[in-house]
Amino acid sequence: PFGLFQSLPDAVKIMLKEDIIPTGADKWVFNIAPVLSVLSAMLVWVVVPFSAGWTGSDLSIGVLYLIAAGSLSTIAVMMAGWSSNNKYALLGAFRGVAQLISYEIPMLLALLVPVLLAGSLSLQDIVQNQHIMYLFAVPLTVVIFIISSLAEMGRAPFDLLEAESELVAGFMVEYSSTPYLLFMLGEYVAIVTMCALASILFLGGWLPPVDIWPLNAVPGIFWFAAKVVFMFFMFAMAKAMVPRYRYDQL
Repeated sequence: PFGLFQSLPDAVKIMLKEDIIPTGADKWVFNIAPVLSVLSAMLVWVVVPFSAGWTGSDLSIGVLYLIAAGSLSTIAVMMAGWSSNNKYALLGAFRGVAQLISYEIPMLLALLVPVLLAGSLSLQDIVQNQHIMYLFAVPLTVVIFIISSLAEMGRAPFDLLEAESELVAGFMVEYSSTPYLLFMLGEYVAIVTMCALASILFLGGWLPPVDIWPLNAVPGIFWFAAKVVFMFFMFAMAKAMVPRYRYDQL
């Protein structure tokens, strides 16, 4: 109905396709890269608080852990391009890593603002100290974080990591079947992860917009989910509205 279940046979079909590894490729590195791409996005969820006291591990250095786990995706891009034994994949990887590293710096600086305001690196503490959403306290920081997040995820208008017009498919050009699926999965898990982080750091996480009844009677997980969906919608709108930049405009 309405094509709602089309993704399921598509997923099965791509997993059943032949997994082709190029001649001369470094097979171990070639196969580890897509796994690392997914892993880097999923590791972040260890410290994501869904509600008060509901988190995998409330690390006192939660933000530092986010930075360390998230940076693994840059290594995955370089591994994929280098191990493919393809000059276009390697060029795509160089270009991708340059973009990821350069936009990581403003994103990390934006991450430090809620840390300084809350006086803690723990994500639970950052949420609980948002008596007013940091979205209203430091709006420019939120803009910088969202733009940097789009570039970090390789989403439009910064999807130059796989610009098909000049690089065919960037660092993923030699991938097929399940490894290609893992790269796509890693990209979309990273989007949801960034939406969750933006919700926690700037939108008050599981807290209601205003601490009044009946809003504060709603379970925190619902507020968190609603804010994640809102941020996902904003990222989708950016892809729909803004054309891709040329590399010299990046």
